[in-house]
Amino acid sequence: MSAISIGQAVVLGAVEGVTEFLPVSSTGHLKIAEGLMGIRVEDTAVVGFSAVIQVGAIAAALVYFFKDIVRIVGAWFRGLRNREERYHHDYKFAWWVIYATIPIVVVGLAAKPLIEGPLASLWVVAGSLIVGSGVMWAADQMGRHKRGEDDTSLKDAMWVGCSQILALLFPGFSRSGATMSTALILDLERVAATRLSFFLGIPALTGAGIYELKDAIGSGAAVAPLAIGTVVSFAVAYASISWLLKFVAKHSFNSFVIYRILVGALLFGLLGMGILS
Repeated sequence: MSAISIGQAVVLGAVEGVTEFLPVSSTGHLKIAEGLMGIRVEDTAVVGFSAVIQVGAIAAALVYFFKDIVRIVGAWFRGLRNREERYHHDYKFAWWVIYATIPIVVVGLAAKPLIEGPLASLWVVAGSLIVGSGVMWAADQMGRHKRGEDDTSLKDAMWVGCSQILALLFPGFSRSGATMSTALILDLERVAATRLSFFLGIPALTGAGIYELKDAIGSGAAVAPLAIGTVVSFAVAYASISWLLKFVAKHSFNSFVIYRILVGALLFGLLGMGILS
């Protein structure tokens, strides 16, 4: 039998779509939703399901940023053939995304038993939500918000790419929150930090979903819930991306900081009272 029903897949797909790119931790919210619905968060099929429906959210990012991606990939291929094209920022940026993805792939493979074991605890999620909130608030205060997307460098990409490891090891920290915070500390303005977070997240999250697909289906996750959850995730994530880019253009990250603290505190309460385990 499938570990997740179709109804639960719809709920989890919506949760994934809303939270994947917001700096509030999609993994943390998925684990909370799974716990409230009585789903065993440590079940291999559930872990695989969560990774696969991320592909729906990533597909939304691919569609939303299609023109940018075509431009960057096109510049990369032209640079491979023509030495003069290699001085173009888009060509360099394509390589930076590749380089910046390597650290999280290495750590993800090496620490998989730990990530899917002790670190999958809801206690870790609650603590990471609150600690990550402090990091995000400090980054927003420290950053001078003076550098645009065209000002990014290999060093920026590597620092931001490596920061994804925090969310990988500590679910609840938030991949988006970690990458955006790091970009802000490097003085990128908020929209540039958000877009860089998107571009660096696409290969890592897509790879994770594909890697988990075999385990998800082979361990009991039925195809129908997987497909429905992924489609819902895509639709909701597309709307979420559009909203986030408009929001950060005019607002600070303080509202996300407050929300994360409240969710983290609520989760600690639910765990302490035994409502969640």
